[in-house]
Amino acid sequence: MRTLKITYYLEVISSWCFWAEPAWAELKLRYATQADFEWKLALMDSSGLPVSREQCDWFYRRSGTIVRSPFMLNSGWFEPGVAEYLAPNLVAEAAKDLGVTDDRVRLAIARAAVIEGRKVGRWEESIAAAVAASGLNADALLQRAQSPEIEARARATTAEFHALQVSQRPTFVIESRIGDRAVFSGLASLAPLAAACDAMLNDAAAYASHAAHFGAPPKG
Repeated sequence: MRTLKITYYLEVISSWCFWAEPAWAELKLRYATQADFEWKLALMDSSGLPVSREQCDWFYRRSGTIVRSPFMLNSGWFEPGVAEYLAPNLVAEAAKDLGVTDDRVRLAIARAAVIEGRKVGRWEESIAAAVAASGLNADALLQRAQSPEIEARARATTAEFHALQVSQRPTFVIESRIGDRAVFSGLASLAPLAAACDAMLNDAAAYASHAAHFGAPPKG
């Protein structure tokens, strides 16, 4: 582990996760040599999904104005009666096993949903977006995405998310190798995340300085 580990819990088609992506990208750039980064799925169930396209548009107007977006998100992905959107999430997770461990696939699927309004809850739509972004073999990706192992992994990381006793996505967990830990749930802006990282790096540097002068603590 580097000085910091930053874990990002997300749902691929979450609008607030989409708005948080610039902050995530900047964290990865700013702390590239000091932190390890990982994203994990936190699947939404029906309690976190809109009940109608009209309600989804209302939420999009609210979040879009909050972040001062010059465009509105597209609710065309929404399908009435769908309680869980597994395809976009499991395809993104499966791409990791096929060598695409960065953000390309999940961002492509997210854009297909909330910018283009494509029905990414359908396997063929999520696969098409993923393949266009990554060049992966569509059949291999679909087979892996529909495997029991991928869904089990997604359920496990979703359980991790709930164990944090938070309910909002995005959630960022920032940890340092000296044991500091901060959890930010529902925040999509860079400033508080960067402030926490800087504070933890400062503390870790202080510990290193003390160790250089005084060594390890006495054993007894």
